[in-house]
Amino acid sequence: MMRVLVVDDDFMVARVHSGYVARIPGCEVAGVAHTAADTVRLAVQLRPDLVLLDVYLPDRSGIEVLRELRTGAPDDPFVLVITAADDPATVTAALHGGATHYLVKPFDAAALREHVERVARVRGRLAGLSRAAQDDIDSVFGGRHGATTRLPKGLTGPTAQLVERVLREHDGDLSAAECAELTELSRVSARRYLEHFVATGAATVRLRYGGTGRPERRYRRSG
Repeated sequence: MMRVLVVDDDFMVARVHSGYVARIPGCEVAGVAHTAADTVRLAVQLRPDLVLLDVYLPDRSGIEVLRELRTGAPDDPFVLVITAADDPATVTAALHGGATHYLVKPFDAAALREHVERVARVRGRLAGLSRAAQDDIDSVFGGRHGATTRLPKGLTGPTAQLVERVLREHDGDLSAAECAELTELSRVSARRYLEHFVATGAATVRLRYGGTGRPERRYRRSG
């Protein structure tokens, strides 16, 4: 179970984001903070795995809080910055401060879930390693090469790069059938590559329900 601290100066927004988190399998809301002081206090008290951090807090900037939370210790929480600030200076400061990612408001539950699940995959991948190979490191840092090295039997590098390019350039998510059409592969082959990317953390998958029968698996490139 990944424990999440939700931080937002707006009580209603914090409630909405908490609801989003609560609906993500394997996640729970460990606490909610509305100020920088409460964020630091609860981070020490609750030891969350992930902090959803607003930038515009009433007492101090969330960027300052980010620097306090990300000390470089192995047990520091991951921090996903969630804010209306879209200026390059703030984005750069968040990146330099150690933010896992940066999500601009407004967004929907699916967008938040994608980033939270990526943090969960990274945590799980690191926890299961005694030593990190380069493809493990590439996957953790969102690099492209980790998706196409050490391919399972039957998959080839050039085709993996083709499918990866389609994922990268496609606006939004896509199904295995749509990927097959764009790459001129069979649906079965396209799905094998897509599922490989999900397994390595290079892509995410969500289920789209509608009508009868099985839900459709929709894929999107991570990072």
